Amino acid sequence: MATFSMDTSGIMRFYFSTVQIPQLADLSLAERVEKINQATTQLSVPEKMLLNVFKLLVIVPAFALILRTSTDWTSILWAALVILLYPFFIKPLQYSLAAQYLPEKG
Repeated sequence: MATFSMDTSGIMRFYFSTVQIPQLADLSLAERVEKINQATTQLSVPEKMLLNVFKLLVIVPAFALILRTSTDWTSILWAALVILLYPFFIKPLQYSLAAQYLPEKG
């Protein structure tokens, strides 16, 4: 069963940046990226599936908009906007799911 990193009140912590994760706060950017990538590989199957479903929910509309460019050229602009905003939707979810697999600060 998938578990999410929770604070003491039982609410899932949602991180928008790796600096906000307490276990990574004092590390350099390269070290934070390495640690978060290692933690992401430890995600359970339901967690990986959840992350991949959210990725699809962002990517599929972009391709649908690209297909509409033959009738409405502004669709390509909307598709570009969706693709540019992709990291703002996916990375916080990835950080939040992976944070629970990071070793506690000690």
